[in-house]
Amino acid sequence: MDKAVEIMVVNREELKRLIDQIPEQDALQVYDFIGYLNMKREKDDASSLDISALSEDPDLIRQVQHSREDREQGRMYGREGGLEYLQAKVKEFENGQNI
Repeated sequence: MDKAVEIMVVNREELKRLIDQIPEQDALQVYDFIGYLNMKREKDDASSLDISALSEDPDLIRQVQHSREDREQGRMYGREGGLEYLQAKVKEFENGQNI
């Protein structure tokens, strides 16, 4: 089927009206279906990432290198360690210290 034929123009007001007419017992299924469509779209968007452009992004490269250095130097935090670190930073901030 041609892509142009698959794409339909949807009147959003008509769609809202149809949703308003859905019986309560079917509303959860419609909600789940909308969630499925959103998840599918996000997955499709993620699969179309331009990996070559990302591999040349200087900010991303810097972040990955910094992360590797942190891991090598033992500056990675587990769940509890990360929480303690953030709590300490919040206290410093509240006390007017530099973060």
